[in-house]
Amino acid sequence: MTEIFITLGVLFFVALVLVVWLVKIYNRLVMLRNRFKNAFAQIDVQLKRRYDLIPNLVETAKGYLKHERETLEAVIASRNQAAKLEGLAAADPGNAGAMQNLMGAEGALSGAMGRLMMVMEAYPDLKADTQMMAVMEELTSTENKISFARQAYNDSVTLYNTNCQTFPNALIAGPCNFTQAQLFEVTESEEREVVKVSF
Repeated sequence: MTEIFITLGVLFFVALVLVVWLVKIYNRLVMLRNRFKNAFAQIDVQLKRRYDLIPNLVETAKGYLKHERETLEAVIASRNQAAKLEGLAAADPGNAGAMQNLMGAEGALSGAMGRLMMVMEAYPDLKADTQMMAVMEELTSTENKISFARQAYNDSVTLYNTNCQTFPNALIAGPCNFTQAQLFEVTESEEREVVKVSF
């Protein structure tokens, strides 16, 4: 009879250790998922700041770039599309489709901004405008903050994805719906070009 109690005690202890171990894995995955969502929230703040600065830039440039209406309209249209898709991605940063759409819109916006910067180079009076210089300085600062925030987000996503894919965590991640998160990557060659916003 004592052997049965010892056997049951050992089995209970093993089961308890197993449950504690599984809970620990689950809690770590939750923590890592929350960390990458918070990291995206930092990108979200900076993207919104940039989206707010772009209309100021366009308004300041309008007086000088009367013949470049198409370029200005492309920047505003790209900005509006990126802001819309950014809201969808911010609602669920773990949604790979929303992140892909945001990355595409950000690429289009970067391309439109690059074209605007090239056009603005031909207008020396615009370069000397104090309001334009102030907006450009803010935009440059924001672009740097976006880069840092994107790096922090990608680091968090990589750590989360690695934890979801490695054994034994994968045994918990799959059944508990811990899906892979999407990196915020620059994929197009046009997007890889740095938007020069200095005068």
